[in-house]
Amino acid sequence: MRVFITGATGFAGSYLVDGLVADGHRVSALVHPATSHQQLTQHPLVKAVLGDLLDAESLRTAVSQAKPDIIYHLAGQASPGRSWQDPALTLAVNAGGTANLLQAAVAYGRPRVVVVTSAEIYGQIGKADLPLTEASVPHPRHPYGISKWAASQLAAVYWQRYQLPVVEARPFNHIGPRQALGFVVPDFASQLAAIKLGQKSPTMHVGNLDAQRDFTDVRDVARAYQALAAEGHPGEAYLICSGQPVAIHYLLNTLVEAAGAAVEIAYDPARMRPSDTPCLYGSFAKIKAHTGWQPQVHLRQSLMDALADWVERIGRDED
Repeated sequence: MRVFITGATGFAGSYLVDGLVADGHRVSALVHPATSHQQLTQHPLVKAVLGDLLDAESLRTAVSQAKPDIIYHLAGQASPGRSWQDPALTLAVNAGGTANLLQAAVAYGRPRVVVVTSAEIYGQIGKADLPLTEASVPHPRHPYGISKWAASQLAAVYWQRYQLPVVEARPFNHIGPRQALGFVVPDFASQLAAIKLGQKSPTMHVGNLDAQRDFTDVRDVARAYQALAAEGHPGEAYLICSGQPVAIHYLLNTLVEAAGAAVEIAYDPARMRPSDTPCLYGSFAKIKAHTGWQPQVHLRQSLMDALADWVERIGRDED
């Protein structure tokens, strides 16, 4: 099949491209060089298409030329923290960019679309309301969450108005190799890798270690997107998660143990988010029922692979 993907040079997007290529699909990847943190997968089945989600006309042209059977929309501003620094841009890219992509899909001929939003739309949740499900009521508490809730609503509206077969994926935190800095696991793993390689003093700078979150390996997340493209019900949303809350201090302790490093913990006020929710996790019952998907990669394996990735990256830079 022919596939059009935005965010192909992002964290999950790079694994999605790998999976699509392994399955023999032809991939047209929208690339925005200014915001790409890694290179697009090099393969005869992968073609780069330069573009910008905020340029509606060029986006329509890119989609029509790719002639996709499936569109995966992963691109966007992905950091809740950075969304406070530039809320207008976050809303423009994540909500406005989604609107442009959906409009381009309608203009081309209504291929299947998977729109990736985020579990950050739910905001602060009480213990009585856990685990989260697709029926839980969103209460976003930062510009990023608001932008993704708007994208979610757009997906539903385009199914209702145009019968565009769009499925919404709502991933929780995903981790593993290739993740950029600015998220908890790469921030921990990169520091530990530098300590292990003797490039940094043995002090770990951390934020809130008591918060509990739901972590899924990025490779499982990429598989979920493909499962939703194949078997997800148009007009519906699906949580992608592990179903288990994990405290941040568990991630840190596991990574420290794996690194074999004696470290000192230093709490950094700049890493404390004012909108932190004490505990957040979800249920993957719906996606499992509709597609058969469930997590396969164990959390410890994800952490080991993330640490190994950072040791390799920093060691390579040292050379």
